[in-house]
Amino acid sequence: MESRPSTGAPVGTSASLAVPGLFFWAKPLPAAVQSLPVKIYTRGGDDGTTGLLFGGRVAKDQSGPEACGAVDEAVSALGMARALAEEAMAASILEVQRDLFAVGAELATASEKRSRLQPEVSLVIAAMVERLEAAIDVIDAEVGMPTGFVVPGGNPLAAALDQARSVARRAERRAIAHLRAAGIEGSLVVPYLNRLGDYLYMLARAAEGDWTPSRREE
Repeated sequence: MESRPSTGAPVGTSASLAVPGLFFWAKPLPAAVQSLPVKIYTRGGDDGTTGLLFGGRVAKDQSGPEACGAVDEAVSALGMARALAEEAMAASILEVQRDLFAVGAELATASEKRSRLQPEVSLVIAAMVERLEAAIDVIDAEVGMPTGFVVPGGNPLAAALDQARSVARRAERRAIAHLRAAGIEGSLVVPYLNRLGDYLYMLARAAEGDWTPSRREE
C-alpha cells in the first residue's frame, strides 16, 4: 500500500509550485494531515526492494508486494467510484477503502511478525467479513440478483464499481498466491476479498438499476 508524506509548500501555506513540465497549486493542508517536511522519495527502493511492516525488506516483485499492490489499486479504483457516488453510498465505499488498508497491512507483514498485528487496523477479522455479507444481503433483498451475466457500463458509477470489483478479484488471486508461498494459515484476507468482490458486484447493480444482459435479445 502506498503511504506517502505530503510535499510542496511549507505546512499550512499556499503556494504555486513550478517544476519543468509540471504546474500545480499546493493548498493548505488540513491540520489532521500536516507533518514535518520530508521528501516523498527516499531512494530506499532503488535496489528493487521494499520495506515490510514491523521491519524487513523484500524484493518488490515477490508475492507479498504484488498482493499489496493489487489491494492498493483496489483502494484507488474505489476512490473513483466514491467520487461519483451519492452521500450514503460514498460513505459505504469509504468504509471499504479503510478496511483495505488493514488488508494491505496484513499482507505487508512477515509471517514471523504476525503476532504484532492489531484487529481491524492491520489484521482482518471475522467481523469485517460479516459486515460485507450483511450488506450484500440487504442489497439482494432490495434489488435482487441478476439471473445471468451483466455487461458493465450502465452508468459511470456502476462502471467504476465494476472496475473496482475486477481489481478486487485480482487482489484476491494475488493474496492466495502470497499466503500459500509464505505458508500463512488462518488468515481471513482471502475471505474478505472474496466477499468484497461480491459486494461490489451487487453495489454496481444497485447503482445502475437496469442491467444490460450479456446475451443479445433474439
